[in-house]
Amino acid sequence: MAIRITRVYTRTGDYGDTGLVGGKRVPKDAPRIEAYGTVDELNSAIGLALAFNEEKLGDGAAHRFLAGLLREIQNELFDLGSELATPAGYRHPVKFRVDKSAVARMEATIDECQRELTPLKSFVLPGGGKIAASLHQCRTVCRRAEREMVRLSREEPLGEWPLKYVNRLSDLFFVLARWIAKRTGEKEELWQHGLQGRRKKSNRS
Repeated sequence: MAIRITRVYTRTGDYGDTGLVGGKRVPKDAPRIEAYGTVDELNSAIGLALAFNEEKLGDGAAHRFLAGLLREIQNELFDLGSELATPAGYRHPVKFRVDKSAVARMEATIDECQRELTPLKSFVLPGGGKIAASLHQCRTVCRRAEREMVRLSREEPLGEWPLKYVNRLSDLFFVLARWIAKRTGEKEELWQHGLQGRRKKSNRS
């Protein structure tokens, strides 16, 4: 599908509404707009992770693998955003939709990366170097996108796969953050339950 963008500003949204696929106008804070707007935010967060990763492309295959995977996800998120921008009941003849195959590919990648990781004995604190930390940020934005989509689904049908896609995607970001931290030798910090209480007890003694 060819897309031609000839101007950035249109002035059509100056009064707080915007157009969906098919021309329907809705408020800019409508659940559907919140949903695909958060997906757009997630895509930007992935762009930051890619920028950090590009600094290391010469350091080995892990970074090249991650770059290719993140670019693929960015393209899929544009497809998802387009799907979310299409109101229920409107059918576009050439629209791409996230489907079972995209979810299956993510699950296979999660399983492949997970085989290299040590099982966790506590929760991971977001960090592990710039790339891993940015992937943790992607994970949390993805979770918010999922919440916005759940909210939308209470008002309009979404179909079977969009929610499954973002649910699995947040899992993938978590595993990728741990995986790239291990591949790059970055330390992974674990949550120390009750740390503040132990410090107070140590200070009293």
